Amino acid sequence: MPHDHDHPHSLLPSDPELRVKALESILVEKGLVDPDALAELIDTYEHKIGPKNGARVVAKAWSDPEYHARLMTDATAAIAELGFVGRQSEHVVAVENTPEQHNLVVCTLCSCYPWAILGIPPSWYKSDAYRARAVREPRAVLAEFGVELGADQAVRVWDSTAEVRYLVVPMRPEGSAGMSEDDLVELVSRNAMIGTALAGAVA
Repeated sequence: MPHDHDHPHSLLPSDPELRVKALESILVEKGLVDPDALAELIDTYEHKIGPKNGARVVAKAWSDPEYHARLMTDATAAIAELGFVGRQSEHVVAVENTPEQHNLVVCTLCSCYPWAILGIPPSWYKSDAYRARAVREPRAVLAEFGVELGADQAVRVWDSTAEVRYLVVPMRPEGSAGMSEDDLVELVSRNAMIGTALAGAVA
């Protein structure tokens, strides 16, 4: 029987990210997906809905000592209090940056990531280079992201798995004591909650 070269699977490359792009192209070409709507949906989840959920969790932890205690004790339950539950966020552990320790999250086996609070994982998080180097040379990786740590500040790398995902609670910026929770949200980026950035400076 002759091979059906028009079958969609025959057009897909082996690399997962390229396969997604190829599949997207096929769906757009067949008129099954509106590329503008798809781009808007991806942007919403990557930059707005997802990371803003996590930022809200961090801002509340900064503002409310009782919530902070609950977050550090049982992050999954504390996050659920705010209504943020769902894909790959069933068991989350919060780890807090301090002057003594900076935390960095990686998934060395694949790309386990708490979608409900951080949105769509960035492409670099899934790259082989990040997954390998974050464990071997975390300070060098952080420096490439623009994070310079003091020599006396330790770095701890947390390896996400199918069972456990991590949320980094960055240190609250100086000068933010009088800010509202809504304003604090704006200081927390997705990268800060992975550990590849610090919380934003107060303007």
